[in-house]
Amino acid sequence: MTAYKSRIVSGGRLQIPADVRKALGLADGDDVRLEVVDGELRVRSFKAALARVRAMVREHVPDGVSLTEELMADRRAAAASE
Repeated sequence: MTAYKSRIVSGGRLQIPADVRKALGLADGDDVRLEVVDGELRVRSFKAALARVRAMVREHVPDGVSLTEELMADRRAAAASE
């Protein structure tokens, strides 16, 4: 792990060093997810945050089950019964 020093400037802006942005896959104008955990600030790209959420969902969905297919089947059944 490499530690970096940065400074918060007017307006609460925090400059993220170029090599950190590169490691996170961030470019100018990208949105990020900020999270405070145990007094620490965590910065994640939305791509990384989405991958984490998908992994959490996969833990609760058995292999071979498609939530999309189940939802579509439920919607078709509901539409057919109307």
